[in-house]
Amino acid sequence: MNAAPAQLAKIAARIPAQTADRLVGAAVAGGAILSGWIVFKAVGQPAIAAAFGGTVIALGVLLLLARHLYPPPARAERMTDWALVRDAADNGETALAVIDRNGRLVCTNALYDQWFGSAVPTDLGAERADLVGAGRAAWRDGHLALTARIATRNVTLDIARSGQGDDCLVWRFREGVEGNPAAALPALLDTGWGDRLGAAGIMIALIGGEGRVRAANRVMILRATGRTDAPIAGRDFVTLLTSSSDGAIRFAQEGLTGLPLRLLQIPLDTGREDGDRIIVLIDDEGGSGTGTDVPLQMLLSMLPLGLALADRDGRFLYLNDAFVRAAGVAPNATPVYPGDLVIREDKAAVADAVRRFANGQAVSGDIAVRLKDRPDDPVALTIAGARGLGEAAVLLSLKDNSEESKLQRQVAQATKMQAVGQLAGGVAHDFNNILTGILGHCDLMLMRHTPGDSDYDDIQQIRNNSNRAAGLTRQLLAFSRQQTLRPQVLQLPDVVSEVSNLLQRLLGETVDLVINHGRALGAVRADPGQIEQVIVNLVVNARDAIQAKGDKAGKVTLKTYRVTADEVRKLDSDFLPVADYTALSVSDTGTGIAPENLSKIFEPFFTTKDVGKGTGLGLSTVYGIVKQSGGFIFADSELGQGTTFSVFLPVHFEAEAKPAPVATPAAKPAELWGTGTILLVEDEDMVRAVAERALVRHGYTVLTAAHGEEAMAILGTGTKIDLIVSDVVMPTMDGPTLGRAARAEFPDLPILFMSGYAEEQLRKTIDLDRMGFIPKPFSVKALAEAVQATLAL
Repeated sequence: MNAAPAQLAKIAARIPAQTADRLVGAAVAGGAILSGWIVFKAVGQPAIAAAFGGTVIALGVLLLLARHLYPPPARAERMTDWALVRDAADNGETALAVIDRNGRLVCTNALYDQWFGSAVPTDLGAERADLVGAGRAAWRDGHLALTARIATRNVTLDIARSGQGDDCLVWRFREGVEGNPAAALPALLDTGWGDRLGAAGIMIALIGGEGRVRAANRVMILRATGRTDAPIAGRDFVTLLTSSSDGAIRFAQEGLTGLPLRLLQIPLDTGREDGDRIIVLIDDEGGSGTGTDVPLQMLLSMLPLGLALADRDGRFLYLNDAFVRAAGVAPNATPVYPGDLVIREDKAAVADAVRRFANGQAVSGDIAVRLKDRPDDPVALTIAGARGLGEAAVLLSLKDNSEESKLQRQVAQATKMQAVGQLAGGVAHDFNNILTGILGHCDLMLMRHTPGDSDYDDIQQIRNNSNRAAGLTRQLLAFSRQQTLRPQVLQLPDVVSEVSNLLQRLLGETVDLVINHGRALGAVRADPGQIEQVIVNLVVNARDAIQAKGDKAGKVTLKTYRVTADEVRKLDSDFLPVADYTALSVSDTGTGIAPENLSKIFEPFFTTKDVGKGTGLGLSTVYGIVKQSGGFIFADSELGQGTTFSVFLPVHFEAEAKPAPVATPAAKPAELWGTGTILLVEDEDMVRAVAERALVRHGYTVLTAAHGEEAMAILGTGTKIDLIVSDVVMPTMDGPTLGRAARAEFPDLPILFMSGYAEEQLRKTIDLDRMGFIPKPFSVKALAEAVQATLAL
């Protein structure tokens, strides 16, 4: 009732002045007629009734005249400040929009712009027809509230008519309960909704990301604390529970007498900074449902070990990420049975083991299996019987040992290479003794024959073939890092320049040779002849790979470049120590190397070439030279694309430049004759006989001994000895031991060692002054020169 005058005033305010005058005039005329008729009925005198009606009309005319002569003061119309309205409406929780009667958007706040942009509320979403009807209802009734799904949002919508003259609609949008269940859940748990869940045997709690209880229904509070009014908010949820030896979970306050519980977890509010909130539903079924407990799955997912659960039939129930990686399971290809992970030969063994452990005692055991993705590397699959985990009856463990297997293969390869190197060195040493006898006898026979004799050419042919065989033994010694090197400080570009013409001839006209040199290359210390052999062997292999591909043309790229210690550190190599290197790489556009052969290419006698086209010693020689020079070599290859060999030689830092040694002119044949007594010690009869004849023919007196003890006995006779010529490797007493024993009695006695092994190997064993070295096999002339040079020390 109190609102009626106000409503009438608003209506009068909206009526124009001219229309108002007409309405007032009509009202006065009607009133005069009605009042005159009433007076006439009362007194029965027409004159009196007419006079009364005329008086009423006169009063009305006077009122209208006064209205026009003295109008009320006009009120200034006040404009709405929509910027102020927008600032007031930006509360961050409600999206607000104002529209006029024509459906035009008058004002919106920031949240509305963020959610819906510049769209009119009645045009939003798939529920447009409902929103248009809601707007009409709000214009009619003044207010309307409803829930709707707009632009993928569940919102509560409040529409109210407002403004001067109710000429605007205010639309208010708030996020619905479904968009933030964690915020609404505590209130719901305190209402009848939580009690209804409790009546159904369901206990529910809201757990924060820190593991503490936020809210719970009354049944949950009662079971966890013993009374319904106990404060539970803020308590650590884990402390409310306990587990028994059989894996069952119970309330701590109930102890072992309580019913076992089953926990289901649902993550909520995953974007919050304080971590996920988790609803935990608890019932008293004791794991009678299917599957496994979610907390157990979460625990298994956090462990770094590969773990999986299977039921009594052997079907997988759960696999953690570590197990998936270790087993090599492809994405979106989860296996059904453990046997699906292994090769066909191991399927039966795995299935039998799973069945045995599922039905037996809770024990564990290991079984060696071969996975489908790694059939060459057996792995250990640990299987254990599981109890108290619902349907899970078997726990399987598989360690991701791919890195370990890789290291094992690398160690095995290194061990094999070392063993092969020792074998190659031993073979080369024995073969060198044989070649020494052959070459020595050839030299002795050539002394009795002149060119043109019938036997001269045959002897020369035997000698040439023996030298070729000696070259093969040098390659074996190079692989085993037991050859004799003459290292010098040099620049790799200079060595490449020396052999560039030879390389172009080796490649032919159809293969292009591209040489690129880097800048600021450090000097290296190596044998220039051996480095040339490395380059030649790598380029020849590149040429053969290009020809094997069948291309008429190809390209070999030879590069030298600098590798700093920082760059080596970034490579994070397990084999390349951090240091400064000068690198040499040889790349080709050939066939490439198959992955299964890449680890074998440096082994002696391994080759993929056709029979008769390769000895398999080229890369093994390169490997040995690089390693003996203190460097490293790596091969990168892709089938059909080509291969790149990279050689890293450490940069040599020399504190003080040393003068280059003065070359000693070669002795003339007449100067090789000498005098004196030489004690020759050699366990090989053929080598000893050849060396004795060669020295005797050059004027020396020779005493021979088959081993070190016999030589010491000769020294003990008092015979004056001018020089000892001794083999290094001998039975009973080897050469270095003989040398030390002889020097103990004769400090100034010079010693010449001969060996099929490298001089560096001997220097590591013994380092004496007035000591010489000659590698096997040697010629008669080379032996005479070495003897003369040692006597001159």
